[in-house]
Amino acid sequence: MLYNLLYPLSKYFSLFNVFKYITFRTAYAIITALIISLFITPLLIKLLKQLQLSQKTKGYEPERHKEKEGTPTMGGVGILLSALITTLLWADITNSYIWIIIFVMVGTGIIGFLDDYIKTIKKNPEGLHPKAKFYGQLVVGTLAVLLINYVDSSNVSSKLALPFFKNLVVDLGYFYIILGVFIIVGTSNAVNLTDGLDGLAIMPTVIAFGTFIIFAYVSGHAKIANYLQILNVKGAGEISVFCGAMVGAGLGFLWFNAYPASLFMGDVGSLPLGATLGTVAVIVKQEIVLAIVGGVFVLETISVILQVGFFKVTKGKRLFRMAPIHHHFELKGWSEPKIIVRFWIISFILALLALSTLKLR
Repeated sequence: MLYNLLYPLSKYFSLFNVFKYITFRTAYAIITALIISLFITPLLIKLLKQLQLSQKTKGYEPERHKEKEGTPTMGGVGILLSALITTLLWADITNSYIWIIIFVMVGTGIIGFLDDYIKTIKKNPEGLHPKAKFYGQLVVGTLAVLLINYVDSSNVSSKLALPFFKNLVVDLGYFYIILGVFIIVGTSNAVNLTDGLDGLAIMPTVIAFGTFIIFAYVSGHAKIANYLQILNVKGAGEISVFCGAMVGAGLGFLWFNAYPASLFMGDVGSLPLGATLGTVAVIVKQEIVLAIVGGVFVLETISVILQVGFFKVTKGKRLFRMAPIHHHFELKGWSEPKIIVRFWIISFILALLALSTLKLR
């Protein structure tokens, strides 16, 4: 909004010329979202306590999770509000990709809110029925991919680029719609599965969005994209501002979610965080890079799939002590902070590996 309001004034006042630069607006988006998050989250915690919207265990988590009962949940509302306000403030609001991402964030946020509402107000720890949740995500994801294809002016929306290889791009045609929806819905659920310990999900998410600030910027810049031999997506650079907003909002939330957490994000936070991250990857054509930088989310999801499959095949035996895999390490005796920090370190290393794909071709 500031770009749309103030940049036109640069013809009269050179000072406003800075609003032209995505890098400038992304940096201030991070700062703005952080400040907003740090301001509204304490107010949100107070409100959630008054409404008695607190964490409820399902009964099958590790024993020490009972200590977390009573901690306010649905803190993801603060993340979404901080990111939304900041994005509308610093991004070019005429950019179609920005509105598609906002649609995904709000749509999956509503699904997560309903899930948390049933868990807290209705006192049903299972929350929204899995099929209802999945179908809701499917609708949002499908609409998002169709909209991305509709607004694409670079004719790259159906293409899949393979990192580490020069000019290796596969045009999937209409089959890409299935892949795109899978990425958005899958990432949404993967982040949700990871959100089981204090700060475990938010920091890898912040690292992933921070990484995609760079990918969005270079993908949207024709000369840089050509130099790096990646797909150029017209208008994708503006997504850097949104990613910056998510980084700032996430760090502000982490201030209160760090161990021992005084607030949990709930599904209203984890579902849209994952869904928007997946949407960003789909838009900037870095789907495989998402699997690298989001390796922790992939690991958590695979651990659940393997656990369920192994349980069925062996008729009752378990591959891990508990899934997702962070619970396995808990039951092995690792302290919660040790698990969290080690997963953060892995996320940071994976981010560096993901960034290396820009040159290793």
